[in-house]
Amino acid sequence: MTLDKQRVISIIATALRMMIGVSIYAMGIRWFYVPASMISGGITGISMMINYITQWPIGVMITIMNIPIFIVGWKKLGLKNILFSFVGMLMFSAALDIFSLFEVTVTDDPVLSAIYGGVICGIGSGIFYTSGSTSGGVDVIARILRIKYPYINFGTLLLYMDAVILFGYALIFKRFDVALYSCIAVYCSSRLIDLILYGMSQSKMCHIISEHSEEIQAEIVKSLHRGVTLIKGTGAYSGQEKQVLLCVVKRQQIVEIRRIIKNIDQKAFVIVTDARDVFGKGFENINAN
Repeated sequence: MTLDKQRVISIIATALRMMIGVSIYAMGIRWFYVPASMISGGITGISMMINYITQWPIGVMITIMNIPIFIVGWKKLGLKNILFSFVGMLMFSAALDIFSLFEVTVTDDPVLSAIYGGVICGIGSGIFYTSGSTSGGVDVIARILRIKYPYINFGTLLLYMDAVILFGYALIFKRFDVALYSCIAVYCSSRLIDLILYGMSQSKMCHIISEHSEEIQAEIVKSLHRGVTLIKGTGAYSGQEKQVLLCVVKRQQIVEIRRIIKNIDQKAFVIVTDARDVFGKGFENINAN
């Protein structure tokens, strides 16, 4: 297969992922959020608030409000960095207004609307984000803000902005109960996005400090068939040189790691943290989409 043909296939596959993602996302908004008068986060949430007051189309409002954001993003981030997101925003806006032509109310229960609407929106958003695109809005704003405040986490910025929008909705409409349902929906959506983007098989990273590091290292390699990296360290209190074992294992292997350490050195100091993306032999392929 020639390089040009591979590139065409890749573009078509990406476009299909974007179309499927925005369609599912728009379905969740129109058929679950809107009938329950809930909102999502970001520019979409602001557009939904305007729609509830004026009945102006949500997709049209999203496009109008995103235009100045993308102009600033073009100047700050460059055309290449935001072009894909601009296309994604237009597709999402169109899908929202197309689904508005079909009056569907799946449930009248606000709790079910929040949970299932959040799940469906999360699935759609997750598929959409795997294409490398975004729906614009606060995503672009957060990227611009990180230029000035690089020490603030990207996800934290999005969370703060979504919280302000949900709080504003509660104050403007005096619907604190619906705002709380919207919080449930946003939470469910974010969890599904993480699940799709990062998967369920989260790995664990272990740092092990022990006087019997060689024995522990040998047993991990023998029993679990996992590589171990030795890191030289010095105790700040004792001033003694120590060997720190660094090992990444599957989540289900943590019990076996604890058993090995317990049997060899019950005084060992062990730190276990989440390792969401691990690429290499025995884990994920770095070349996989």
